Amino acid sequence: MNLMIWAWLGAVVIFGVTELLTEGMVSIWFAAGALAALAVALLNAPVAVQVMTFALVSAAAVFLSRPYVRRFMERPGIPTNADRVIGGVARVTEAVNNEKASGAVYVDGKTWTARSTDGSVIPAGEQVLVRKIEGVKLLVDQVRTEALK
Repeated sequence: MNLMIWAWLGAVVIFGVTELLTEGMVSIWFAAGALAALAVALLNAPVAVQVMTFALVSAAAVFLSRPYVRRFMERPGIPTNADRVIGGVARVTEAVNNEKASGAVYVDGKTWTARSTDGSVIPAGEQVLVRKIEGVKLLVDQVRTEALK
């Protein structure tokens, strides 16, 4: 049996096993290319034709299927009730000081632990803009009263 037949058969197995061991459609396209190259090798085509078949079929498989696979593989983040505070204005109830790991804000009827995004100290009573949530902490920026009008 031709050496290239064994090489392409090995490539199909390796790419197939790699696909089974990984999450996220990593090498299935190369397995398809190797399978096509194996078919061409069984027809006794020159090695250059086999390699070109592998490259073209792999590229075509990626090009044609990747957008559809991506749509099914990507799972959108599930918004929670907490997400509605992002972009909202909160009132500082305990001075926000990143160095002392302290700070709390009141927003949407709840008190949250808070940290400033730029490391600045924000005194109690100030209004802040909620930028994002990291774990159970809100990352906030101090806002000027004029900016809220």
